[in-house]
Amino acid sequence: MKYQKYLLMLAICTTYACTNKVKDEEVKELPKENEVSLTDAQFANIGLQVAEPEWGETSEVLKLQGKIDVPPQNLISISVPLGGYLKHTSMLPGTHVKKGQVIAIMEDPQYIQLQQDFLSIANKLHYAELELNRQKELNINKANSDKTLQSAEIEYKNLRVDHTALLEKLKLINVNAGSLKNGKISKAINLYSPIDGYVSKVNVNIGKYVTPSDVLFELINPSDIHLNLTVFEKDLNKINMGQQVITYNNIKPDVKYEAEVILIGHNVADGGSSEVHCHFEKYDKSLVPGMYMNAELKFKNQKVQLLPEEAVVSFENKDFVFEQLAKNKYKMTAITSGEIANNKIAIHNDLSGKKIVTKGAYSLLMKLKNTSDEE
Repeated sequence: MKYQKYLLMLAICTTYACTNKVKDEEVKELPKENEVSLTDAQFANIGLQVAEPEWGETSEVLKLQGKIDVPPQNLISISVPLGGYLKHTSMLPGTHVKKGQVIAIMEDPQYIQLQQDFLSIANKLHYAELELNRQKELNINKANSDKTLQSAEIEYKNLRVDHTALLEKLKLINVNAGSLKNGKISKAINLYSPIDGYVSKVNVNIGKYVTPSDVLFELINPSDIHLNLTVFEKDLNKINMGQQVITYNNIKPDVKYEAEVILIGHNVADGGSSEVHCHFEKYDKSLVPGMYMNAELKFKNQKVQLLPEEAVVSFENKDFVFEQLAKNKYKMTAITSGEIANNKIAIHNDLSGKKIVTKGAYSLLMKLKNTSDEE
């Protein structure tokens, strides 16, 4: 009987002890996410150092990319309003041209017909003018009827309309009507360059027939080329009109070009970017449309919080620092970093009054992630 009482008491004690152990495990504080704790030995081994961020000034630089572009008014497409066959051209991509220079000679029977029609109308108009003047003199003395005079006036006006229309058509194909007075008709016409610049594209060959909608050549006036930069929406508010830009290409990175912001895009594309247009202070013929460029925009000195560069760690494409919560206890906090100068990095978050790990942050990151993996 005593033995049975002993077993009963042993079972009750065991149950009570186990229950208390479970409760103790339940109230035990679990480690929070992004927090890491060290022992005194680990602290000494890492050589951890903490300090509050210091204030300083920094000249922030925004690095961008873009390419050389040409405004629409400086990109000229050359076509023939009436179509025709290309008889001659010596133009090649890159050929420099001057305003008024002949860049092509075209041929077509319709040019002959147009000149013939103009001369015929010119003769008829001259006769109609003489007839109208004669009818006016006769009408003064009532030697003819008003109806006859009105008919002469209508005929003259109709012919003058036809004459004006044909004259404008001749101008479209660069034919001087004055050169036709002696009846000299040409089967060929000249195409002239309307600008000083160079040929960027040649879309035709000798003997090819082109329609009025076909573009024979594309000319570029390089005097107003500009830099088209791609800027992400988060940086748009940093850019102002008239801001100075330093730009360079990968071929000659040591050669710097100065530019100025002249236009800031007001729409954001699907990729979250917009366009900023910059005008070069001086034109350099080595800068050609389509060339990719790097650019740096410098901002005025700003008062920011600074930390040693090694205080900031990167994880999954984001920047973090470790804030001290208590003795040997630290929390990883996301921050937005800025310009780096003299081994100091600008912080765009307010960390005032907080103690930040300035040495050993990478070791904390490794311990935090290894602990997470074990869990």
